Amino acid sequence: MTNTEQRPPASGPDRPIALITGVGRSIGIGAGIARRLAATGWDVAFTYWTPYDRRMEWGAEPGAAASIEKELAEAGARTAAIEADLTDPDAPARIFDEAEQRLGGQVTALVLSHAESVDSGLLDTTVEAFDRHFAVNSRASWLLIREYGLRFRGAPGTTKDTTPGPTPGTAPGTATGRIVALTSDHTVGNLPYGASKGALDRITLAAAHELAHLGVTANVVNPGPVDTGWMNDELRETLVRGTPLGRLGTPLDTAHLVGFLCSPEGQWVNGQLLKSNGGAAS
Repeated sequence: MTNTEQRPPASGPDRPIALITGVGRSIGIGAGIARRLAATGWDVAFTYWTPYDRRMEWGAEPGAAASIEKELAEAGARTAAIEADLTDPDAPARIFDEAEQRLGGQVTALVLSHAESVDSGLLDTTVEAFDRHFAVNSRASWLLIREYGLRFRGAPGTTKDTTPGPTPGTAPGTATGRIVALTSDHTVGNLPYGASKGALDRITLAAAHELAHLGVTANVVNPGPVDTGWMNDELRETLVRGTPLGRLGTPLDTAHLVGFLCSPEGQWVNGQLLKSNGGAAS
């Protein structure tokens, strides 16, 4: 069976399910990933948390979740928008319960694009801010990955066994499950964000080994500077000058890579921290 024959159906109940966190704004990276996966044959559950956007300088986008759901449905996807506070350690299990109940199956791909990101440095970061960043960016990511690992059951023949699997076109050692986490190396002047994202990297890369027996790959993507409304003109110009390709990243740039990693063609990429930043210097 060819890769083309293995691709998910354009519509209907047999599409695999992706769970994407942090899809709170239509111009965000999470929304871009959701659109890409919906267009390539996935049903999509996604999380958002309006109080976070409300306290950020860009503010909450009224009706964003419903608007994104409508776009994904137009691409043929069944959808489930789930509002969730990821500072709550019980939230990951509830998110998976709701995604499975509403979409009628197990989550095959977990994409972590949520973030707590409030700038502060070594000297002015408060204990409260430090703890909140680690609760959202590190602890919640670990709990989501753990919940995924406890629930995921791959197709027969997709784990690291040495005998041919009974599923046509599925070779032993083929991975069907996917975990992709978005990270950042921006720590100077952004200490709790960068440090908590560094912890996320390690957690995700550990999953590439600890969940391999389930037929799951796990990778980290660093999108580099992506303008989703948080940059001022001066910062934008500085970052463009530092990028060999002469532009900033877009959510679609990140979505293309995540889409590849979640595709059958991406199953041999595992345990990697990949930069998708146009060559921008760290």
